[in-house]
Amino acid sequence: MTRQQYTQFTGRLRTGLIMVAFLAAVQASAQTELLWGDLHLHTNLSTDAYATTNKYVTPDMAYRFARGIPILHPNLDTKVQIDRPLDFLAVTDHATNLGIDVMSLTDHPQLQASERGRALLEAVGGSYENWPGFMRYQPEDGNRGELQEQIFTPEIRSTAWQMEIDAAEANYIPGTFTTFFAWEWTSLIPSDAGLKNLHRNVISNASAEDAGRFIPYSNQDSLDPEDLWAFLDDTSSRTGIDFVAIPHNSNISGGLMFAEIDQAGEPIDAQYARNRMRWELLMEITQVKGTSETHPLLSPTDEFANFEIRNTLLTRQEVPPTRADYARGALLNGMALEQTIGENPFQFGFVGASDGHIGMSSVEEDNFLGKVGNDSKLSARATSQADNMIFPAWDMSASGLTGVWADDNTRESIFSAFKRKEVYGTTGPRISLRVFGGFNFNARDARANDIAAVGYRKGVPMGSDLTSAPRNRSMTLLIHASKDHVGANLDRVQVIKGWIDHEGNPQEKVYDVAWSGDREIGEDGKLPAVGNTVDTSTALYANSIGAPQLSVTWEDPDFNADQNAFYYVRAIEIPTPRHSLFDALALGIPVEDTGWPATIQERAYSSPIWYTP
Repeated sequence: MTRQQYTQFTGRLRTGLIMVAFLAAVQASAQTELLWGDLHLHTNLSTDAYATTNKYVTPDMAYRFARGIPILHPNLDTKVQIDRPLDFLAVTDHATNLGIDVMSLTDHPQLQASERGRALLEAVGGSYENWPGFMRYQPEDGNRGELQEQIFTPEIRSTAWQMEIDAAEANYIPGTFTTFFAWEWTSLIPSDAGLKNLHRNVISNASAEDAGRFIPYSNQDSLDPEDLWAFLDDTSSRTGIDFVAIPHNSNISGGLMFAEIDQAGEPIDAQYARNRMRWELLMEITQVKGTSETHPLLSPTDEFANFEIRNTLLTRQEVPPTRADYARGALLNGMALEQTIGENPFQFGFVGASDGHIGMSSVEEDNFLGKVGNDSKLSARATSQADNMIFPAWDMSASGLTGVWADDNTRESIFSAFKRKEVYGTTGPRISLRVFGGFNFNARDARANDIAAVGYRKGVPMGSDLTSAPRNRSMTLLIHASKDHVGANLDRVQVIKGWIDHEGNPQEKVYDVAWSGDREIGEDGKLPAVGNTVDTSTALYANSIGAPQLSVTWEDPDFNADQNAFYYVRAIEIPTPRHSLFDALALGIPVEDTGWPATIQERAYSSPIWYTP
């Protein structure tokens, strides 16, 4: 039964102890609260994090930092502390070679048990300082295949996984801070153009005991996502654990992440779509390696499309963008496929995350600690830019976070929100965003004291589906956005609509639906810019423009009751200083030397609501 059905049902409950208990449970379920977290973070147990100088920040330290507890920044030798604690965190270290670097520094007996393991320990010599990391280690005979076979054993993988389990369980405080047992499956597909990204972060609802009943699936098991789904299916059937696999950085997938063919090059069918939508209900729309919403070449009429774009593969080869690389294009492709195969494989919600490899969830522009350990020193950031490294520091985005509307701060409740897609992503600020869809909202509803109560009673929340519009009724969205209470005012709220026209062609349109000030939409259909208060000589700005909150009931003026469509909301802040400006001022260089603008308009992306006739 849906939340809307619950609410309607409770109106008919009047007597009886059982009915009273049921009413109380339903009322509680409607009182969702907004929780903030990061679903993608790496520690020193990830071999690539270790190789980029994060040799000391453990999963336990990562969780403590997210909780607001000071930790030692090993590269800076100083105390660091998050300004505002998170409500939840998933440490998602790479399953491949998980923990090998740390274990090799302790003469671990499981490594002593093999010839290759003993050679590795001898090469390491017990030294953090002299050990470049397993990722860069080459055996004397160059045989990494045999090395992997002897070292990446089930026993060693289980030992490393237990480190993750212990850290997550030690920091789980139900009602205050939630941890998840999670990992990253890191599939990279070789091509003539370069390595194409098919990574997924896998989040489970497991208890600590149940998490010990499986070993995380890695890219050495398979590079095919269908094999990952099969593993999740088998593990879930055996243990009762549920999972969500979250694709990330589709923007650097080279057309593969949301392609209309499978790994073998065959057209995807209804069973593929069902399998994918069982596990991949969410996608990561923003993170440190850029935005995966859309690309200006794909959405030329969207004036806000050119935002934090990384238009290269993981190893920096440029490739032309396709709809299969971006969320908006995938949503359109999914509806088109539904018309031909009967199922939609890309009906996902949105989350944001950091993908930091420093063990510290860092998404604030004014206190961005970088993607990799090498970014901790400003001089190194400038060098990485000048040397055109794989991840130049100023090319990275200080992003992002996931907002979750959950009943309470527990694994069960937050994971349930993941499954129903009542989640959204932001580029860092904690913008509060409520979106409900239905056919009965009116203008007064946007002024209600409790918009959520109205939304749940008369419609469905973000991430939901609507079908069969009543006669002479249009799709209507009830939207409420509030600024981050310590951040910038809001410029505007937009609705992004996508649909398949009667000729089978994908279409999209961006509507400005609420905005600050007395601006008016011009003859060109565009809303004038909000202005810019950023002082580039000080990296300060003023909330003298914009609005602290924007609420609106928006009715689709182009609604066609016979046409499939999706709708999601974008809430955009006024311009604020980008992290490249803060660094430029600290280094005493022109911001132009960073290769990036001085300002940024941060934003939040709601999960879509779908309409299906």
